[in-house]
Amino acid sequence: MMKTASVNGVELEYESVGTGEPVLLISPVLADGFVPLVAERALADRCRLVVYHKRGWVGSTRTPGPVTVAEHAADASALLDHLGIARAHIAGHSSGAAVALQLAIDHPEKVHSLVLLEPSLLTVPGAQAFFAKAGPAFDAFAAGDREQAIAIFLAAASGLPWDECRAILEARMPGSVAQSIKDADTFFGVELPGLQQWTFTPEQAAQVRQPTLSILGKQTEPLWVDVDALLRSAMPNIVSTTIQDAGHLLHIQNPQPVARAFSAFLDRNPIQA
Repeated sequence: MMKTASVNGVELEYESVGTGEPVLLISPVLADGFVPLVAERALADRCRLVVYHKRGWVGSTRTPGPVTVAEHAADASALLDHLGIARAHIAGHSSGAAVALQLAIDHPEKVHSLVLLEPSLLTVPGAQAFFAKAGPAFDAFAAGDREQAIAIFLAAASGLPWDECRAILEARMPGSVAQSIKDADTFFGVELPGLQQWTFTPEQAAQVRQPTLSILGKQTEPLWVDVDALLRSAMPNIVSTTIQDAGHLLHIQNPQPVARAFSAFLDRNPIQA
């Protein structure tokens, strides 16, 4: 059951489940994209898992765009304060992983470790090819066809035909496609413009000293391979692992090995030593 936190002048929906070391999970276009991972016993039995809807998603306050990655990171920090969590493991997927990285820069004292599921950084070489592939989604959105816009974008991001991608999403998260269509104005008008403004240089990456796990899908698009390579070249305490039979939606397509890798990483990096 979602609760509501009043932070930074907005209302954020959140849910906290389980007990143990706190883990904050930050989603991108699919507001409840971490649902399959939260259900995995490897994490659910050992952690306090906090999921939330960023501003603009589902029932959280919608604000005019763009909302910057730094503003999302400030919201995440304020939510931790609201929950009385002084220090947590922070995990994010895609644009949510960008928020996690920014949180580590802006509030390092609150970030014990990072688990990054294919962060989206649009300054790497692979970004141009990805947006050439996803370009028709922006045309569809501009024409008012939100359903087609979401279908094109998620197919491009997942690397799967839309029918296959949709079937996976509906099987693992019933109703998620319909919700993403409802949230299309936020995604295309608020989230992506903010993400396009975001930079994360090797110099900034070198400042992130927390233990970090980068999780990459074996079949993912070159954009996220490039981001993983940049992070591994610059961040001093990063390790990387690859999930077979998965692309950018790795924790939805194949949640069990993602949860195992995540849990093993937490075992190696406990908050209470």
